[in-house]
Amino acid sequence: MVAAADQYIVQRGELQTIVAGYHWFTDWGRDTMIALPGLTLATGKADVARQILEAFAHSVDQGMLPNRFPDAGEAPEFNTVDATLWFFEAIRAYLAYTDDVEFVRRLYPKLKEILEWHLHGTRYGIRVDSDGLLRCGEPGVQLTWMDAKIGDFVVTPRDGKPVEIQALWYNALRIMQDFGERFADPQLEAFFRELADRAREHFDKQFWNEDSGCLYDVVDGSMQDGSIRPNQILAVSLSHSMLPLDRARRVVDVVRRELLTPLGLRSLSPHDPRYRGRYESGVRERDTAYHQGTVWPWLMGPFMTAYLRVHGHSSEAKRQARAWLEGFQTHLANAGLGHISEIADAEGGHQPRGCIAQAWSVAELLRAAVEDVYHVGKSQEVFASAVP
Repeated sequence: MVAAADQYIVQRGELQTIVAGYHWFTDWGRDTMIALPGLTLATGKADVARQILEAFAHSVDQGMLPNRFPDAGEAPEFNTVDATLWFFEAIRAYLAYTDDVEFVRRLYPKLKEILEWHLHGTRYGIRVDSDGLLRCGEPGVQLTWMDAKIGDFVVTPRDGKPVEIQALWYNALRIMQDFGERFADPQLEAFFRELADRAREHFDKQFWNEDSGCLYDVVDGSMQDGSIRPNQILAVSLSHSMLPLDRARRVVDVVRRELLTPLGLRSLSPHDPRYRGRYESGVRERDTAYHQGTVWPWLMGPFMTAYLRVHGHSSEAKRQARAWLEGFQTHLANAGLGHISEIADAEGGHQPRGCIAQAWSVAELLRAAVEDVYHVGKSQEVFASAVP
């Protein structure tokens, strides 16, 4: 997987970026930010991480990272709410690995600008509500990673307040609170602390589904979507979590029981009437199964991080996590040799589907292995030297 990681890093102009998958994706903002820690930091290539972060910082417009850089000189597309929030987590991870305070200090004004746009409102109805949570959405636009669309039909509309967007928003606020303290900016530090506290208070009131023992997937006013999806695992796995330990454990338990497979997490519980167990047949059939049950290997990274966190990184929990990792060894020879696929069927033998080599699938397994399972540490010389 360390060898595979290098194959997603490519040039864009004078700087570098990450191809989301082979053989048909380009570089996507969301995929790049999620994949960056595993592909670059966990493998000892901090200079590459810095170039990628710099390239995307230059591309910010109206407080948003582009979702996709089309080829042939076309304008970037900005139809994403989460890519920009993953940018904060990628910068936090970069600082944790490198202690490169001066580079992060240079990005700090851009990060403040991004949050100002989110506070006052930017594209597609993305803005902070009075409860401190982040709402988003317009009809016919898919803004989260569950973005399948057929013509004007959005397969998984998630307008309002999706659970993982709140987790990422809160995480970004706490990161900025930390940066405000580090960079002697007490006024903004206090502001972000207050906003984060407000978001956590209202998240607890609005998102906990006691009947299911986990989190609602989307909240929009009085509408609370009880679909059991993997998005909620990010509310446990991110560096700053709003959940108390008892609820975090219950979330992990539900996700494990309903969604876990040997190749990753299902995108919807099998008990849901909309569940689709296989990703096959024509374009419409595949697209309507894409996030309605289909397994996503990249989610195994956040799941293992969350599982180990709620079990205190015990020896028994680490043994279980290693077993889950080892289960991917056979898959490395099943589709793209030495790579992890984009998706897999939710039923049967979990046949690999989609791209035969996906950046965030490789990256998140690698990140979780290095940071949470084996605790290799910040210095990655052993990994960096594994590949010529």
